[in-house]
Amino acid sequence: MKHVSIVCDGSSLGNGGTAARAGAAAILSFVDDSGVRHVRAVGEYLGKATNNQAEIVAACIALEALRRPCAAKVVTDSTYVVETQKGNFKRKKNHEFWDRLDRAVEGHRVTWAWTRGHAGHDEQERCDSLAREIAGAGVVTSEMLEKAVDGLN
Repeated sequence: MKHVSIVCDGSSLGNGGTAARAGAAAILSFVDDSGVRHVRAVGEYLGKATNNQAEIVAACIALEALRRPCAAKVVTDSTYVVETQKGNFKRKKNHEFWDRLDRAVEGHRVTWAWTRGHAGHDEQERCDSLAREIAGAGVVTSEMLEKAVDGLN
């Protein structure tokens, strides 16, 4: 199984209010057999959604981007996502988002890790910026994705 590192973040500008706009982003990386690191970003515009929903979708889009079963370490600044996936929090709402994540996890060996947001973790900071940019623009472009990973290879 290929080992993949995933860092993801979601952002809701307005956090679920009537004018809320949400985006999700992730950076995936792995080292191939010849020792070369490969990095790419993925993103999704959600429209009106809460920050928690955007955080769940960020993990979804990363895992959905994997083309074959992988051992994936997912790093997020969302205690909500990490603790729910570890079974420490109950799924009381956002069931359609959790169902999507359950489907995305299938076939992979996933470990969940928390990192403090806005604390100098380069890839997490880039995901945060990308998620906010997507939310603000209402669209994901290839230029946004390329900018997010510029210099990481």
